[in-house]
Amino acid sequence: MITDASAPFRPSVGICTTPFASYAVGMSQSEDEDDAALFRAAIGPVKPIRKPAARGPERPRPAPRPRMAERDEAEAQSEFARLLRDSAPLEAGDTASYRRDNLPPRLFQRLRRGQFSVQDELDLHGASTAQAEAMLRQFLHEAHAHEYGCVRIIHGKGLQSDGGMPVLKNLVDRLLRQRADVLAFHSAPATQGGTGALLVLLARR
Repeated sequence: MITDASAPFRPSVGICTTPFASYAVGMSQSEDEDDAALFRAAIGPVKPIRKPAARGPERPRPAPRPRMAERDEAEAQSEFARLLRDSAPLEAGDTASYRRDNLPPRLFQRLRRGQFSVQDELDLHGASTAQAEAMLRQFLHEAHAHEYGCVRIIHGKGLQSDGGMPVLKNLVDRLLRQRADVLAFHSAPATQGGTGALLVLLARR
């Protein structure tokens, strides 16, 4: 048989019809299933993890006893008792009045009549003895910082005080008398608080 030299050479190629890809996939799946079975046999039955039960609200801790506040209040009460021994305590309706010798009487009369402009005010309603003393000292310190000349201090008439004595009224009266920066004070006119408040004239720095 003579072949045509001009014809292109075409090699004979056989076609493989074996399903190799699907065979490989089948083997992989079978191996995965065997591994999973071996894993389950090794660790035994698996129990699902339960969620921890929700914790109830914690009981509030008891508040610590305010020992420092109790001690301060006891010291303030003892100091207050000492101040009251110097003179008879004021009653609810009594007028509180004080004037230093170097203050001209005419200025004191103006204070009594409420003719000075009040530049700041402190309300001590509801305060304990120790709280009232601390608040009063801080208030006067700030008043001097602002160079105020006249302030009002509301202490109340003390109608609900134990024993009938107005505690805060007497406390303010005694403390103001001891301060060198207080020139005078007097119970306010009825329109400005009456015997439940004091008008205080302060010395300038």
